Amino acid sequence: MTTSTSRTASARKARSETTGMLMALLMRLHFHVGLLVGPFLLVAATSGLLYALTPQLENAVFHHQLYTDARGPTLPLAEQIGVARGAIGDEARLSAVRPAPAPGNTTRVMFHESGMGPSDARAIFVDPVTGEVRGDLPVYGTSGALPLRTWIDKFHRSLLLGDWGRLYSELAASWLWVVALGGLVLWRQRRRRVAAGRERPAGMRRWHGTLGAWLMLGLLFFSATGLTWSQWAGGNIAVLRTAWGWGTPSVSTRLEGSEPTPAQTAANVPHTTGGATTAAAGGVTPERFDGVLAAARQAGLEAGKIEIIPPARADQAWQVREIDRGWPTRVDEAAIDPKTLEITDRTRFENFPLAAKLTRWGIDAHMGSLFGLANQLLLVMVASGLIVMIVLGYRLWWQRRPTRYRHARPPLAILRRLPWPLTLGIVSLAALVGWALPVMGASLLAFLVIDSLLLYYRQRRERAASTEASS
Repeated sequence: MTTSTSRTASARKARSETTGMLMALLMRLHFHVGLLVGPFLLVAATSGLLYALTPQLENAVFHHQLYTDARGPTLPLAEQIGVARGAIGDEARLSAVRPAPAPGNTTRVMFHESGMGPSDARAIFVDPVTGEVRGDLPVYGTSGALPLRTWIDKFHRSLLLGDWGRLYSELAASWLWVVALGGLVLWRQRRRRVAAGRERPAGMRRWHGTLGAWLMLGLLFFSATGLTWSQWAGGNIAVLRTAWGWGTPSVSTRLEGSEPTPAQTAANVPHTTGGATTAAAGGVTPERFDGVLAAARQAGLEAGKIEIIPPARADQAWQVREIDRGWPTRVDEAAIDPKTLEITDRTRFENFPLAAKLTRWGIDAHMGSLFGLANQLLLVMVASGLIVMIVLGYRLWWQRRPTRYRHARPPLAILRRLPWPLTLGIVSLAALVGWALPVMGASLLAFLVIDSLLLYYRQRRERAASTEASS
């Protein structure tokens, strides 16, 4: 009986020690990763907060270009395109037209000029009633972002540094879920110790942890949807979706008897660029747009927000797609034969794979367009809360800076003391996550190397100081 009790006590003590070491490892990771990634999260949260407000800002800044007081019968698209062509000249290539989605809105006639990126376009805003040119602005992407939103978007995504700058946002998105979930575990452990009377409640730490718990779902959502746009992790996600048949369907513009283009052979690749990627083919006339639009309406594309894309070659079909990112989502698409105006291919959002629907909804919610103002306010609330958490976290770091915690164990030292099956599991999981999220894996490896080097030099200084004191 005594032996059994002793074994039970020993097992309980071993579990307690293992739990303690795991919490120490988690605390070390949460503390230092939060310290290093915090600036990137702060920039992403602040710029994301500003981006959530851009619809109202755009409406105010570009009200003259976007809206008109004229009411009455609208001019044919051919006439509106002719007005836009006269304003921009003959060298630019007509790439897409977005008819006025509602009375009081302007029509966007979009052109692609030499030197523009694949997602860039120059839009001429035309009053659909009077034919007046209301503006001439650069636009970006499928969302048709105007200059203000484009600048904030590119800063949020890449700090205006191109592909290299995208590493910052991927680093932030890769670590956000780890820091958030780790903080939740630490918060629950601390609440249990406080409830048991083993620890006194600390005001700032309590606010930091409680706020993180309340924002948990929003933070995980930011991390997951941000990774889908990232350069390296997003590429892995796209490959996985394609392999499992979860890609976003798109219409084929190949006409019967024509050879497929490279773009058409890449089945299930989601559209990520704007209409500016397609140049108008020779023989495409403004008059054809009205017939194509009528054919698309008859085929069931009823959304007010719609885009008409002329073919790149004479042997390709026109594309007409809904671009309404609100709720309910309207992103149906049709390919139309330019000679017969018959529908040659069609996609419906209701038939998308669930993964494609979730991706669409996740991206649109991340951008604040899925549920309109309510969506925007929720994004502002979560982003503001994240900013407050980061500020509190740095205040806590200052209070708990290394000069006051000289004997904290580094992660590698803690791993060596854990049971080897648990250590193997942790290392394997870290390697798997690091492979799926390469920026996170590289930064974790750098963190472990730096942390170990700092420990080595600290121990050297302590041994030297001890030797000097004894001599």
